[in-house]
Amino acid sequence: MKIGIEAQRIFRRNKHGMDFVALETIRELQNIDKTNEYYIFVAPGEDRCLNETKNFHIVELKSYSYPVWEQISLPNAIKKLNLDLLHCTSNTAPIHTPVPLILTLHDIIFLEKRQSSSKSFYQEMGWYYRKLVVPKILPKCKTIITVSNFERNRICSSLNLSKEQVVSVYNGYNTHFKQQEKQPEITKKYIPDDDFLFFLGNTDPKKNSPRVLKAYSIYLKSSEKKRPLLIADLKEDFIDTILKEENIEEIKSFLHYPGYIANTDLVAIYNGSFAFLYPSLRESFGIPMIEAMACGTPIIAGNTSAMPEVAGEGALLVDPYKPEEIAEKLLMLETNNEKYEQYVAYGLSRAKEFSWRKSAESLLNIYSNLKV
Repeated sequence: MKIGIEAQRIFRRNKHGMDFVALETIRELQNIDKTNEYYIFVAPGEDRCLNETKNFHIVELKSYSYPVWEQISLPNAIKKLNLDLLHCTSNTAPIHTPVPLILTLHDIIFLEKRQSSSKSFYQEMGWYYRKLVVPKILPKCKTIITVSNFERNRICSSLNLSKEQVVSVYNGYNTHFKQQEKQPEITKKYIPDDDFLFFLGNTDPKKNSPRVLKAYSIYLKSSEKKRPLLIADLKEDFIDTILKEENIEEIKSFLHYPGYIANTDLVAIYNGSFAFLYPSLRESFGIPMIEAMACGTPIIAGNTSAMPEVAGEGALLVDPYKPEEIAEKLLMLETNNEKYEQYVAYGLSRAKEFSWRKSAESLLNIYSNLKV
């Protein structure tokens, strides 16, 4: 078969969740499939993180915007290559597709009631774009892939689809995420302290940043250690707004917010942190939880959506709407060394259940069974 895979943003320098899912799955497909012919459609970027092989070809398509790239440039390129199928990996796809379509629909948050709009213009426009495009492309999909059983059930019930139309394929994690000695030469690029807490923030409301900072303020009042908090992906003005709204401006001196943290440095950050805060309101999977656990770092995750399914029964789960509960679990980890070590051991074991190899094998099985 001649298979097209849309991976538009994998060459951008500051990659995020869906970019890594596409990149790592394609890399594993390169390792296991020497038969089918693949065409990987990307936009130009600074980080050329994927190499061509004998049966994997990179097709760069230029465009000034995501919608034009996806709705015009991509269909035109597909027609010229005479593909057997197209797999779009990031929630959306061309409305008019000249070949059979497989869609990875990571979540349907765009259909759910929001607590607030995103502070990011880019994220806000993406929300509206998905809301417009996804209902138009779903009837044209041969198969819809999602990343957890929770999300599969949500998609089927919300969009009135049968369980046969939607397939769950778990994400994996990169094997460079593993337990290792602390690397202060790396962590000090982002925070001067050797002992800290880590929160992977975001302007997306689902990341629950206001309640996490509120929980941290409660923690500081009772903690003897008063570990500083490293926050990724949040700018100072956004943090200042939260601190003012929550009336907790006094905690700012304990916060460190360097912005984007390179994926290659995240290994050192996870290993250097005492605990990883991930009490999101809504996740379809939650790769950072697995990365942190693989590094031997206890996680505090939300007890909603797919997080219990992925983190497992032995994980430290909290009600993400209750900052007091988040703070209570942080203090428990800090004062109970036996419990702390139990969560370290559990996380190391749980992470072994996930891999990009398993994801790629499931994907190849879907491609092979598709009747075109």
